Amino acid sequence: MVTLPGAERTGFRRDRITVAFYGVFAVWGWLLYSFNPSVPLLADDLGISDAQAGLHGTAMAVGAILAAFVTPRLVRGRGRRTAVVASVALIALGVVALVLAPTLAWSLTAIFVVSVGGNAALTATQPGLALRHGRASSAALTEANGVGSSIGLVGPLAVGACVAIGWGWRPAVLVTAALAVVCALMLARIPVGGAMTPAHQAPAPEPAVSDTPVRRSALPVWCFLATLVAAVGMEFATTYWATGLVIEHTDAGAGIAAATTAGLVLGMSVIRFVVGPLSLRIAPARLLTGAFVLAIGGWAILWTATTPAVAMLGLVVSGLGYGAQYPLSVALLLATAPHRPDAIQGRATLAAGLAVGVAPFALGALADQFGTHQAFILVPVVAVAGAVAAALGGRAVRLAVTSQADVVALGG
Repeated sequence: MVTLPGAERTGFRRDRITVAFYGVFAVWGWLLYSFNPSVPLLADDLGISDAQAGLHGTAMAVGAILAAFVTPRLVRGRGRRTAVVASVALIALGVVALVLAPTLAWSLTAIFVVSVGGNAALTATQPGLALRHGRASSAALTEANGVGSSIGLVGPLAVGACVAIGWGWRPAVLVTAALAVVCALMLARIPVGGAMTPAHQAPAPEPAVSDTPVRRSALPVWCFLATLVAAVGMEFATTYWATGLVIEHTDAGAGIAAATTAGLVLGMSVIRFVVGPLSLRIAPARLLTGAFVLAIGGWAILWTATTPAVAMLGLVVSGLGYGAQYPLSVALLLATAPHRPDAIQGRATLAAGLAVGVAPFALGALADQFGTHQAFILVPVVAVAGAVAAALGGRAVRLAVTSQADVVALGG
């Protein structure tokens, strides 16, 4: 893989700054996997339609788009540490507002604030991890996402337990705020320097085009942006509406249905700790293509399930596919623009934000018209598009990169 300029290591060692950065993923993982399965329950609380509830995805998308434009400038102007600490604090503030929301307008505003904070934190953190670990960035980024989904694994179970004992979904989501405070304190203790880039740090000089073969063609960038959009869209659509699908097609209660979403997060967590080391031996683009294919198999099990147990199995298999898609897409994107990681990460956050805005709302609107079961046909359609984009991106890299070492690391 092309080594990011300023990378402090070419190996993969989990040091203090790595662990602190991982904390951001833990906070965001808990939020996503506790709140997203709660969306149908929030809809019942507020007396709104599925399409209206899907607007929470749109609000998250708007927040992500804002974060995509603001964060690179914030990192340059205030430094990476300030950017990440402030963003994590914003998550805590937004979550408190969210669990207190009595109306749709309130909850949409709160989730927008949460999204700005969360996406800004990730947009500042992921290039930091890439700078810290250089050639091993695919392993670091995949493991970081694995930490987030592992922490998030408890989220749907916490929602299900809280619902079952009559507390509702809100206490489980509120845990995010406590995690955010702890994470902010950890990050604030990391000294400025190295991957925790200081304010106004001059960017590395742009290399000549001949020195960066991958950049001779824009196709890899667009392909891996497409896989990122597909990955995020599938994940959010599934976590938002899998609860409704299980209720509709298996007649499970709301608490049990919400808890089955833990199967998706379990699969995502397991595969991330496997794919991280594999990505140092097998081309990430090939792994990414296979992940989309595996996700289609998981969807088939979920879509035909008539019992909660089989539905959870389908979600586990889907998670084995989903879990590899986002971190590998990000790692491949960062590798296509090694001398400007914050800029390319901002572009990735923008693409992800658009996916978050479209996918849950589209599936919710289809569910209102045709039922959740029929609406879920959207998922494998997106997965096929993602698999094609990953395969094309890998092929484009093989054609663009002249060094065999770069071929193995980037596209196979």
